[in-house]
Amino acid sequence: MKIKYYFLSALAACVLVSCGDKMDYKEFKIDDAEYMKKKFERAGGLVTSMYSRLDSDFGNYSNAMLSSATDESVFSTAGNAVESFYNGAWGPTNANSSIWTSCYQGINYCNLFLNEFNNLTFDEYKMDLDYKAEIHQYNNFQFEARFLRAYFYFLLVRQYGDVPFFTSSLDAATTNTLPRTSAEDIFKFIDDECVAIKDTIIKDYTDLGKMALTVSENGRANNLAVLALRARAALYHASPLFNPDNNQELWKKAAQANLDVINACKSRGMALSTDYAGLFLEGSYKDSKALKELIFGNRLYSLNINFETNNFPVGMSGAGAGGKGGNCPSYNLYEAYEAGDVRLAATIAKNGDAWPNVNTQELQTYRGGANGLPTANATPTGFYLKKYVNGGTQISGSSVSTRNDRTWVIFRLAEFYLNYAEAYLNLTDKSGFTMTAANAINTVRNRAGLGNLSDGEATLDACKKERFVEFAFEGQRFFDVRRWKEGSKYFQNIYGLEITKNADGSFTETKKLVGAGLLPNARDWQEKMNLFPIPQSEIMKNPNLTQNPGW
Repeated sequence: MKIKYYFLSALAACVLVSCGDKMDYKEFKIDDAEYMKKKFERAGGLVTSMYSRLDSDFGNYSNAMLSSATDESVFSTAGNAVESFYNGAWGPTNANSSIWTSCYQGINYCNLFLNEFNNLTFDEYKMDLDYKAEIHQYNNFQFEARFLRAYFYFLLVRQYGDVPFFTSSLDAATTNTLPRTSAEDIFKFIDDECVAIKDTIIKDYTDLGKMALTVSENGRANNLAVLALRARAALYHASPLFNPDNNQELWKKAAQANLDVINACKSRGMALSTDYAGLFLEGSYKDSKALKELIFGNRLYSLNINFETNNFPVGMSGAGAGGKGGNCPSYNLYEAYEAGDVRLAATIAKNGDAWPNVNTQELQTYRGGANGLPTANATPTGFYLKKYVNGGTQISGSSVSTRNDRTWVIFRLAEFYLNYAEAYLNLTDKSGFTMTAANAINTVRNRAGLGNLSDGEATLDACKKERFVEFAFEGQRFFDVRRWKEGSKYFQNIYGLEITKNADGSFTETKKLVGAGLLPNARDWQEKMNLFPIPQSEIMKNPNLTQNPGW
């Protein structure tokens, strides 16, 4: 695990976006340490480097999203890297993830700041008019660093289980001798850190005097993000993958931690957005309705429109011409939506729909249609992706768009209602909790335009189904099914819809299984896939690093 101490430029093709010049820090190297200690914004450059390691998934696998390794979608082009997750090619020498490297880089940035650049006073600037505001913001950096370090460890434990753990700045030789620390201890560290900083990290980035930000800053960690991390980590810790003995205390802790997020958000006047689709559109980070729900996200700007080009339907005319199909929602996902669910139209484009903002021509996803097979890269499922896709992007013609600003949602309020419901339903003793699972699930359902479930209908299966449709294409499903240890139930049989147009203009729709002549590559599932293999390159460097079972 060789970690180089250098800081990434904030002008890469896809980076964290901060609000205005007040957060515009430069790139510095470790040999500039004394230089960095002399001025506030120089230390801030290291904080930007921490944030630059946050996760997102706008096509991490040769334009495929991780969703296309689940029952959410199928990537339209065969032979894509994402297929390694289910075609037998996945393994230690093809670990298929950059999380190990990026998270340990982020952890090193955090450790470096906390060990070398914390508790500075910048004495030579004490007479500056902005000194008080600047030192106030600087003093919050340590809590941001501790939050981000805990978050990076969460990503690692979620994916690998036991992982090497350290909180000091170490050289490569030392890190390459570290054994794996138990997942139990990693979860404890995350919880302890969140408890320690939840009341000291800044609550509101408008409370910075002259350094205040003009809009709600969900791209930087505040105390709601800390509570959210603690709650999500507690749910994972309580889940079957990490809690094989069904320790009820872990479920109780998870229920309370998620309820704490709900109550804290309510106290700030937050609620579920009335515009579900708007949560995932360009500019959501500054939309007043979206800000009611968004807690924390990876604010990105793209100097290209690749995500739109790769996910627009093929065969479109005008400014939408040239789409590559991309991550095509499965029939499994489509049929999970109930009649009247507004999330369907915000997530999936189906045969007969008009592609938003481009033209009024109906999509023809039937065989032989303008947007269907056998056209190259056409949807193999009968559906195209809408969620996160900016339908107004000009991907061809004389006025091609050059960029899209977007936020990869990491935490939003709806998650914690469903997290709470899941934890509550797993409790054998529910005393002390007045909010029922039905109350929590119905809060999410009502926003989607659906009626209430009764207490008897609000089962664990109902909760899991709600997560499926609520969080589609947000990176949750891949790990939800793994922590439930239900991959063989959900990930082996993936369906699409073969649509043919009849002579009278009607359509015949046939549900087809992956590998049955419609879709590429039948999907394999093995229990070892609940955790990722440790990259073989890391094991070869570290004699004390062991491999995950089965790999």
